[in-house]
Amino acid sequence: MKDTHAVSIRGAVKEFRSGGSAFRAVDDIDLTINRGEIVALLGPNGAGKTTTLDMVVGLTNPTDGDVSVFGNAPRRAVRAGRVSAVLQSGGLLRDLSVQETVSLIASTFPNALPVDEVMERAGITEIAKRRVSKCSGGEQQRLRFALALLPDPDLLILDEPTAGMDVTARRAFWSTMREDARAGRTVIFATHYLEEADAFAQRIVMMAGGRVVADGTTAEIRERATGRRITAYVPAEREAQVVSALEQRSDVLSVSADVGRLTISAGDSDAVARTLLTELGAHDLEIAAGSMDDAFRMITEGAER
Repeated sequence: MKDTHAVSIRGAVKEFRSGGSAFRAVDDIDLTINRGEIVALLGPNGAGKTTTLDMVVGLTNPTDGDVSVFGNAPRRAVRAGRVSAVLQSGGLLRDLSVQETVSLIASTFPNALPVDEVMERAGITEIAKRRVSKCSGGEQQRLRFALALLPDPDLLILDEPTAGMDVTARRAFWSTMREDARAGRTVIFATHYLEEADAFAQRIVMMAGGRVVADGTTAEIRERATGRRITAYVPAEREAQVVSALEQRSDVLSVSADVGRLTISAGDSDAVARTLLTELGAHDLEIAAGSMDDAFRMITEGAER
């Protein structure tokens, strides 16, 4: 039976030992990623993101548990050309030109995509003759992306993929990623850019302390952490009375007021909105999801305590 999952992680643990002590970088995680998904892996430094990705590409083996890629061991999937990775540093020969680098790596694959095609998709055609040592950090990252595309992989692993890129290059990069996902390619990326994860990922997996602490769409992550945010206005003379009434509700997480302008975080935003409009005399009411920054901070800090 064909495996419908790009990545399956079950009970994975990774420990590193030094001087007689052990550090658990990944602590019994379960994670399944379907084909064609764009998944962002978020978490503070030391959360276990990089170690998890290292296990997926076969750079390290789990101390316990199981990791499979398209139903096979990660290294087997990599050898078959089904998995490519774009890392933040290393792996480039500084004295070669951009085009020489792509041509050299292409020669190592039995059925590589055309060099001109991957350079065009990675946005590096205009710097083809530039020596790698003269490329900016963002240009080198785009070169690594071109190299990762050569075997036409089914799964792309990206570690801070747009580090060093300007805004235009980032947009072009993610436009290519969306096209690839629509064609069935799976993309997993670790990033510190919360707005990037919010804008481009279909699903966000948050890690803290070596564990998965949240997993869902951006809207689900925001609502789980912060509820929905309501802003409304009441007459300044009634502000204290309205705030007191809201604070007594179990579905209100927090309330702040500033000269009649209320900001409310609520679990059941519809119910609170009805009360504001029909009973408390509020007007100019707006409802929005909490920010990704708020969700990231609340979920990861709560998990680490």
